[in-house]
Amino acid sequence: MPVLVMKFGGTSVATLDRIARASKRVAREVANGYDVIVIVSAMSGKTNELVGWVEETSPLYDAREYDAVVSSGENVTAGLMALRLQEMDIPARSWQGWQVPVKTTGAHSAARIEDIPRDNITAKFAEGMKVAVVAGFQGVSPEGRITTLGRGGSDTTAVAFAAAFDAERCDIYTDVDGVYTTDPRIENKARKLDKIAFEEMLELASLGAKVLQTRSVELAMRYKVKLRVLSSFAEYDPEAGTLVCDEEEIVEQNAVAGVAYSRDEAKLTLVSVADRPGVAAAIFGPLAEAGVNVDMIVQDISEEGRTDMTFSCPVGQVTRAEKALTAAKEAGQINFHDLVADTNVSKVSIVGIGMRSQAGIAAKMFDVLAREGINIKVITTSEIKISVLIDRKYMELAVQALHDAFELEKAS
Repeated sequence: MPVLVMKFGGTSVATLDRIARASKRVAREVANGYDVIVIVSAMSGKTNELVGWVEETSPLYDAREYDAVVSSGENVTAGLMALRLQEMDIPARSWQGWQVPVKTTGAHSAARIEDIPRDNITAKFAEGMKVAVVAGFQGVSPEGRITTLGRGGSDTTAVAFAAAFDAERCDIYTDVDGVYTTDPRIENKARKLDKIAFEEMLELASLGAKVLQTRSVELAMRYKVKLRVLSSFAEYDPEAGTLVCDEEEIVEQNAVAGVAYSRDEAKLTLVSVADRPGVAAAIFGPLAEAGVNVDMIVQDISEEGRTDMTFSCPVGQVTRAEKALTAAKEAGQINFHDLVADTNVSKVSIVGIGMRSQAGIAAKMFDVLAREGINIKVITTSEIKISVLIDRKYMELAVQALHDAFELEKAS
């Protein structure tokens, strides 16, 4: 039998009624002739509750026990869905990560999947099981301990299973009906895309779009897994949602596919850094060790042996960054006069594989922002992306203006 992977997020399994609704979708695919692997998240809000219990019990918690606690939410959902399917006379059973086994690294709370042997689940399919309901987000370390993949890890679990079992497709069921040209809550003319290329989706996910976890898109692109994003609440439609696929499968393509944003960014500037070989490593090494996610980086022209170094990071990591850089200065690793933090900025980006072959996209973006009176603080580009850092108060205006300027409400 061909294999289909279906993943249901927390909102899709938030109540027993929603688990029953999701089970009906699974039953339809079984009737269509598939052996189905279902990946489930914890019921909406449960993981946050479990994390809160851990932090309240032990502020400096053992990461191994953290994983043991927070992974339990997925076990509950998997068991409940298997029971619901059994009540519908569909041969189903639940699987925890260690039972498959989903083999991961030993980095607790941030593990990476290394291997998913097919033997156990394939044997059960051969015995007549039609649905394997697998707890997402979790695996087992080389030491035999439960691990978790980080928030949003069930998406990664689903894609990894689709790759391991050569699934025909991986359907990601969520509370939105696909991938949009931008956030419909900000721009009411946002349009749902029928198809989007892996590279575009990867950029959009990394730039703030919340539809798919970045690592899941990376895996899908590497192993050529067809991903479909669709709503678990909409009526059944075999053509629904957005297909994330190879660029070659998209016949017509706008230069810009979407506008993404990240609201809570910060801009930090090291003023008058001693400009010498190795200065960048001396700055960003301590930041990496402190777990600061550095994004945009700009270095000013050096004058008289001094330069300014500016970078962006999530606003919640500013204190950590300041401590790391101050400690590095006190240790004599770097020399700078001042550290200035601007915590009222946002990042706005345009993404599109069509930008590779169409000139003038950057000029148009900058002109649009200038006409709206929006000052650009930092710019970074790649082959299919242009990102700018602007004052947070202008973020929504920038998203709307760019969406209009590139006519993203129109299909290509």
